[in-house]
Amino acid sequence: MKLQQLLSYTRKAIDDYALIEDGDKIAIGISGGKDSLTLLCALNALKRFYPKKFDIYAVTVDLGFKNLDLEKIKKLCEELEVPYYIIETEIAQIVFEDRKESNPCSLCAKMRKGALNEKIKELGCNKVAYAHHKDDVVETMLLSLIYEGRFHTFSPKTYLDRTEITVIRPLIYMNEMDIIGFVNKNNLPVAKSPCPVDGYTKREYAKELLKKLTEENPGVKERMFTAIVRSKMESWPPYLGNKFL
Repeated sequence: MKLQQLLSYTRKAIDDYALIEDGDKIAIGISGGKDSLTLLCALNALKRFYPKKFDIYAVTVDLGFKNLDLEKIKKLCEELEVPYYIIETEIAQIVFEDRKESNPCSLCAKMRKGALNEKIKELGCNKVAYAHHKDDVVETMLLSLIYEGRFHTFSPKTYLDRTEITVIRPLIYMNEMDIIGFVNKNNLPVAKSPCPVDGYTKREYAKELLKKLTEENPGVKERMFTAIVRSKMESWPPYLGNKFL
């Protein structure tokens, strides 16, 4: 995928859901994975010509694993002229060694978001951009149905009352395969996750389930996404395949 295509998907999501306003200071949560690096490139390119002026800051929460190499990401941010901040934490030790959590993802996510939000407020940002894409939307819905017995997923924009921060998801129209294509084409410096449970979570199960469903029923992901949008009519515009009404 070319940058122009990436910007087309990103700008449409931003315009459809009014994700960015004049004067916004937006922190981008950088995990080091393909999705967050793609989002970084998209917003950095978009800010050069988007009619509403905004600033971006890249922020990584270092969980404290000893084998996370962020040097290439630092260099990328320098090349893009995007301020980059790394938050040092001991979350990994607390979750895996001190508390020995049987379900580490829940506590880890809570602590990681707490550290990120604290830094965001310190920087004076009013928004944080997460790199969730269309596959994530559908996978979250599947997880909710299977493990919670309800039809639920996240929205393109969410205001957090407690922190007074707005979460935006500009890649929500992107397919994961398109992101993989963009990363490979542009040789982005993806940092492999050092987490010992990476690839063995319920999220990974939902990803594999969606992959299998798609192989057996071509187009099923798009139909699921359409069903999600139709159930969220109060906040999501009608979506039919690649056409928006």
